[in-house]
Amino acid sequence: MKNLILGVAMSICAGAAAAQDVETGAEIYARHCATCHGADARGNGPMAPVLVLQPPDLTALSARNDGVFPMTRVVMRIDGRDPLVSHGSPMPIYGDFFVGDDLSLRTESGQPILTSPAVVDLVAFLQGLQE
Repeated sequence: MKNLILGVAMSICAGAAAAQDVETGAEIYARHCATCHGADARGNGPMAPVLVLQPPDLTALSARNDGVFPMTRVVMRIDGRDPLVSHGSPMPIYGDFFVGDDLSLRTESGQPILTSPAVVDLVAFLQGLQE
């Protein structure tokens, strides 16, 4: 029984990792994020000048976190658990787009965090942008 539970847990974790799609994440980013964060993700999108809070450089998330990608903070900011007024409080302003069957991602502490497939793909894209 213990081996069965372990096997199921491992397959769930493996499924979540396999579900990360950087190309889909790039498409989501271009459609929903680039207007404010910029096509190059450096915070220079065409809407940035009119925002009260300026969008951060998303290519430097790890650099601003001692070289570790801040998975928990990024996921929670995107899926609305850590609301940001400039994102419509709660984020995202796109409503249910970022809601769905949850997948598990491993955070920087090694603990899992559950979020939607769209967020998983978007996070995979953002991780790939880190300098």
